[in-house]
Amino acid sequence: MSELNDPRVFFAAERTLLAWNRTSLAWMAFGFVIERFGLFVHLVFSKPGEPLQKGISFWLGIAFVFFGAIIAILSTIQYRKVLKTLKPVEIPDGYRAGIGVLANLVIVLLGIALIVYLFLGEL
Repeated sequence: MSELNDPRVFFAAERTLLAWNRTSLAWMAFGFVIERFGLFVHLVFSKPGEPLQKGISFWLGIAFVFFGAIIAILSTIQYRKVLKTLKPVEIPDGYRAGIGVLANLVIVLLGIALIVYLFLGEL
């Protein structure tokens, strides 16, 4: 439990949550790039009419996107734990503490949608 009675403690926790949010986005973006690069390499170096096979770049890209979503979930859980330790005086009146949580949960949903898209291919 914080004994500082200072809103800066809350804002530091929120900055940390948003830093993890950016990290999870970076993991997902990197995973997408890895997966698409594998597709590009297949298109450039395969023989015409050769069927597309899911190689290591596909699974590595999916893993990055998946772990990006996991990072967003875990950072949201951690942030909620920190919020429970704060006193009401440390959270400014009228400030919506759930916006960062909402942002992370949207990132999780988009990450899941990206995984589904990559598995199904372009429809």
